[in-house]
Amino acid sequence: MARPLRLEIEGGVYHITSRGNARQLIFLDENDKQKFLETLNSVVERFNWLCHAYCLMNNPFND
Repeated sequence: MARPLRLEIEGGVYHITSRGNARQLIFLDENDKQKFLETLNSVVERFNWLCHAYCLMNNPFND
């Protein structure tokens, strides 16, 4: 069953997190981090978002 669509509220502030499957690392090296930042920048520009902050962690503990 598909997950319901997320609500998008104009002017809303969102906290977005991500982690690897089975707590595996998302970024294996600095090139991975750089590619992610390039993609983030592209998406922010494409959708005219405002990114207040970001934090790239190799081993997040956001449970």
